[in-house]
Amino acid sequence: MVQHPAPDIPTPAVPTGLQLTALDPAFREDPYPILAELRARDPIHRDEALGRVVFTRHDDVFEILRHPDYWSDPRKGNEGGFSREFLGRGDEEPSMLLMDDPGHRRLRQLVRHPFTPRAVERWRERARQVADRVLDDLARSATGDAFDLVASVANPIPTVVIAELLGVDPERHAEFKAWSDASIKVAFSPANDPADVAAAEQAHAGLESFFRSEIERRRSRPGDDLISSMTRAEASGDRLSDDEIVSQCSLLLLAGNLTTSDLIGNMVMAFLRHPDQLAKLRARRELMKNAVEEVLRYDSPVTNSGRIAHRDIEIDGHAIAKGETLSVSLAAANRDPAAYPEPDRFDIERIDTHHQAFGGGRHFCLGAHLARLEAAETMSALLDRFPGLRLGTRGHRYAANPSFRGLAELWIEVDR
Repeated sequence: MVQHPAPDIPTPAVPTGLQLTALDPAFREDPYPILAELRARDPIHRDEALGRVVFTRHDDVFEILRHPDYWSDPRKGNEGGFSREFLGRGDEEPSMLLMDDPGHRRLRQLVRHPFTPRAVERWRERARQVADRVLDDLARSATGDAFDLVASVANPIPTVVIAELLGVDPERHAEFKAWSDASIKVAFSPANDPADVAAAEQAHAGLESFFRSEIERRRSRPGDDLISSMTRAEASGDRLSDDEIVSQCSLLLLAGNLTTSDLIGNMVMAFLRHPDQLAKLRARRELMKNAVEEVLRYDSPVTNSGRIAHRDIEIDGHAIAKGETLSVSLAAANRDPAAYPEPDRFDIERIDTHHQAFGGGRHFCLGAHLARLEAAETMSALLDRFPGLRLGTRGHRYAANPSFRGLAELWIEVDR
């Protein structure tokens, strides 16, 4: 018998470019098998399509986020590279999120006090009241026992909480939410309808005018709110300008809103897909704090972050030039088996729930404690209100927002 050699079967190429973003349908629905394959085959992956180097191992991500010398300002990235092309706005001064020291250190020092764990804890009761009020409105308007959790709960609660934090008059909450919704709709989307862009520009103008009038009012009549706190903030004789306060309010509204909404949606989805863990949380509410941390590890609302090489460097044998973008996958790091036993298992009693969901180093998320509080209080309110929670027959849909992971729709059914 003639022996024929086995045909050469080419090894599939590793995922790259848009395949590693929520613009790709497979990645959008479930990025974790794709990231696991990349981590196993090419953990330091040169993504030529998007001009970046992608890191998927936990220890690499941990070290890069905390490296004191790497840059964040996209203007320092190479021409044609990821940071300059996708994050930069020409020569425009970046927000605090993408700012380097000493400017970043100065701003963070001035605005950090309202976001400390002790300061945020003062808002717990108010956050629960907001969650209860949203669920009350839902109960009055719902026709039946099925609703879209994202539109009805996960989106409005962070918006109202932020409005209250900023001291927005309750009579203007609806207007504030309309501005917020219009801005968020295009802020993190790669392709927008011209009508949506026009609406967002109008909303941005409305928000800026609103914030400036509120700043002027709080400087003369301060209250117990975040804008008043920022007008009073002082460090070594330095104060925030009106432009800087407007920028911080906008950053809180956009970045804080989207990520907290996504966290709430991802949390509910995780529990509905793991009814044993949902039953455990119902019976043992003292697990709520650990449950929030496990959700952040298991299905983080932010999938990746980044830094820019400050000089020519070498990482594990890979040469990286000054100005190249180091794109760190928070989602991959949080599921790395080298760091977590059974990383794909959702376990709210997991002993070690450390994670990279809020980044690290000097850019650790300033609003982390507030996001945790909102997620915990919203989940508690849902458990108290509905003795039965389950996935609805109308299904779910994830949003196509690069660098973020969240649901655009999540239909659930409840027992009232």
